[in-house]
Amino acid sequence: MTLRLYIVLLCALLCAGTATATAMDTDELQLPVAGRDYYRGYSWRTDEVGDSILVLHLREIVVFPPMKFKNRRQEEFYWRTVRDVKLTLPYAKLIAETLVETYEYISTFPTQAEREAYLKEMESSLFEQYKPILRRFSKRQAKVLIKLVQRETNQTSYEIVRAFLGTFRASFWQGFGRLFGVSLKSEFKPHSDANDAIIERVAVCVEQGTL
Repeated sequence: MTLRLYIVLLCALLCAGTATATAMDTDELQLPVAGRDYYRGYSWRTDEVGDSILVLHLREIVVFPPMKFKNRRQEEFYWRTVRDVKLTLPYAKLIAETLVETYEYISTFPTQAEREAYLKEMESSLFEQYKPILRRFSKRQAKVLIKLVQRETNQTSYEIVRAFLGTFRASFWQGFGRLFGVSLKSEFKPHSDANDAIIERVAVCVEQGTL
């Protein structure tokens, strides 16, 4: 099995339940452009002479200092990160949304056996659903996706797979991923890891529509 097919299966496992919960074209999967919505609401005020004034409540925007690169290698890393975050962040957010829906959905099954049968069936159908897009992910993009999944869910990908499929199968996928240099247990630590800090900065800017 190739690395690309592994990535597809990884995303399928993380997205278990999406095929029934949502009907969307993955070719058009993208983030809302927050930068186009500069305000989050409005209200009216009356000034001292009785005139009505429209008051716009602006969204909070995080402003970062300009990037200063020590060398060309660091600059290339930054722009690769921009590319990879823009590609993978929508999927990380989809996974986070789907987790809530899937937990609620499988809780309606009366037995654990039925829940496990449903999730196993989803592996196959989601493989076909996401294969055309996700098979193009590189190993580096797979690593970024795993980081962003924890950013969105506060859980590592290993913890998510274990919750759905059990410790044995989570360990299997962890071991299989390690063969290709991808760990489901990778943690996102933007406050202590310089590379993760760049991912966080880029993700915030992309969410705001400023990058």
